[in-house]
Amino acid sequence: MKVTVVGAGAVGASCAEYIAMKNFASEVVLLDIKEGYAEGKAMDLMQTASLNGFDTKITGSTSDYSKTAGSDIAVITSGIPRKPGMTREELIGINAGIVKTVATSLIEQSPDVTIIVVSNPMDTMTYLVHKATGLPKNRIIGMGGALDSARFKYRLAQALEAPISDVDGMVIGGHSDKGMVPLIGHATRNSVKVSEFLSEDKMEWVVEETKVGGATLTGLLGTSAWYAPGAAVSGLVQAIACDQKKMFPCSTLLEGEYDLDDICIGVPVILGKNGIEKIVEIKLSDAEKAKMQESAEGVKKTNGLLDV
Repeated sequence: MKVTVVGAGAVGASCAEYIAMKNFASEVVLLDIKEGYAEGKAMDLMQTASLNGFDTKITGSTSDYSKTAGSDIAVITSGIPRKPGMTREELIGINAGIVKTVATSLIEQSPDVTIIVVSNPMDTMTYLVHKATGLPKNRIIGMGGALDSARFKYRLAQALEAPISDVDGMVIGGHSDKGMVPLIGHATRNSVKVSEFLSEDKMEWVVEETKVGGATLTGLLGTSAWYAPGAAVSGLVQAIACDQKKMFPCSTLLEGEYDLDDICIGVPVILGKNGIEKIVEIKLSDAEKAKMQESAEGVKKTNGLLDV
């Protein structure tokens, strides 16, 4: 199993590290345009192998896509990260050109690759990969919902004063501060709805803190987060590589599901060896449906800025 991660910055390096430490891939290739950067990150990570007990080979390359040939899965983290005060949507002009070039270059070397998109604005970049490559829809996946759901569970555990292993919850919709739809009505603590434990005000706090989870970290760090995004990607990669049939909310191309069409947006999917093996349609309340439609309108507005 060969995995390529394009972009050796903080997010890309974290992706490579978590994938290697899980020890299911034979090789991880890090690629970056900055001379020597990916090679240095790969060498540094390989020097942790004996300490962290993994045998995955990590190699780095400067802009040489031939080194990615035969990749089963590729992760695109390329592009500029958010700075404090920036929205994900403001990145579109620069990141669209980068993502399009990266995706087509990857497919030239690995025509059967499954692509996971991390670059922001993530739903629109996922849609761009569909339009630019023509890959089957099951082999193009946007990461956002997996990360947003992890942040949702973090806030739920805080509010419940419970261990995070007790908590389950999911975020659907667009990967943006205004577009996320945390499904608080479906969230549980050991199968008991969180509404049994939390007040309406506390549940609203969880929802709002989840929606600004990325912006909160950007404000604190001065740039985008990397540990949780890297961990989210590694979970998706492992589910595909190991044919786990796990359910994650991911950005996928909808063709009528959830009454939406010609849009990539976060919904629950089953991930296995064929990438997205099933889109799971869950029953939403009228309020959740309305929020999902509003989120979709925002994503489509951003999609309209693409030159495709």
